[in-house]
Amino acid sequence: MTRTGAPSTNDTTNDTTDGTKSAAKDAATNAPAGPAGASWTIAPEPFDSPAAAELWRAYYTEVSDRWYLLHEGHATDPGELEREIAASTGAEFTAPTGVLLVARYGGEPGGMAGVQMLDAVTGELKRVFVRPELRGRGGAALLLTEAERAALGLGARKLVLDTRGDLVEARALYARHGYEETAAHNDEMYAEHWFTKRLRASS
Repeated sequence: MTRTGAPSTNDTTNDTTDGTKSAAKDAATNAPAGPAGASWTIAPEPFDSPAAAELWRAYYTEVSDRWYLLHEGHATDPGELEREIAASTGAEFTAPTGVLLVARYGGEPGGMAGVQMLDAVTGELKRVFVRPELRGRGGAALLLTEAERAALGLGARKLVLDTRGDLVEARALYARHGYEETAAHNDEMYAEHWFTKRLRASS
């Protein structure tokens, strides 16, 4: 696939996240235990920090490989993968019109979520991702809550996102957290489902 449409679409949401309840249960069962007493911490971080770059690579590799394996029966070409990762720096997640949140589990980078303002009152939720070995531990729900709070801080009154049809875990996650499926709000090549959520100050 070329830059005319990367398989991750423009949202995060293609990002695989905690998934359905059964998938989350399986992930929790199979995941390493992690540090004793480990918990999640979430904070804004520069888009070009080492942790952010590491998570972007993990996120893009997963969603790109998933698309290629589904549609063409092979993982992403390594050269293409490197080009696509380098082409999207994440600079849109910079104040005053954006923010990138990094979630750490036991102090180690475990997930992320970004918000980019599209206009004065509309934010776009992007790059929602939790590492596979940490799914089922509540990280995605916490990231959504903090992303919504950050969006309010940027002036957003609603969040929009898009995702692919094969990313059923992401779609289930958004639906559980109050995101409503809507008509298309963009023409991203790989976007197949669009969601919106009205934000309240208590988010």
